[in-house]
Amino acid sequence: MRRLTYAMNVSLDGHTAAPGDDLGWSTPSDELFQYWSDRVAATGTALYGRRLWEGMDAHWPTADQQPGVTPAHAEYARRWQAMPKVVFSSTERPVDGDTRLVTGDAIAEITRLKSEDGGPMDVAGATLAAAVVRAGLVDEYVLATHPVLVGGGTPFFPALDHWVDLTLVETRTFPDGVLLTRYETRR
Repeated sequence: MRRLTYAMNVSLDGHTAAPGDDLGWSTPSDELFQYWSDRVAATGTALYGRRLWEGMDAHWPTADQQPGVTPAHAEYARRWQAMPKVVFSSTERPVDGDTRLVTGDAIAEITRLKSEDGGPMDVAGATLAAAVVRAGLVDEYVLATHPVLVGGGTPFFPALDHWVDLTLVETRTFPDGVLLTRYETRR
């Protein structure tokens, strides 16, 4: 059974994006960027919702070829390009490389993927993640909490019909006051 992790930058008031999908508050330090890069390298499959996929796909496929790219960004880009990805969208969209499009039932497909052998999976994109959280499929939550209040926007956690009990498995402090916490779901 594959493990599924929901991992994102989050504001102190619980948002993955400020109003207007503004992510300017979540610029990572070099150390935090390396943490995210190492996660990408260890991920067997990334599961993306359409909106986040469009942003990632607009930048990372060629980021390692841009003038002035840092070695860390080039490394992240190459890792991201090599990582198998599944994009969930209700509309047909072209995908290429090591990416597969799923237009049907996301929860059924993610449940199927979890039951297979293979490396760990990460879910990215708040709308897709909300459905996965509500379905009880997340094994681990990773929050890189930034010391900023954005006052609204896209919440990390969806409204739930029942409690989800968690066990804290790691805390780590990064520069600029970012606190990483990892929780496993108690089953």
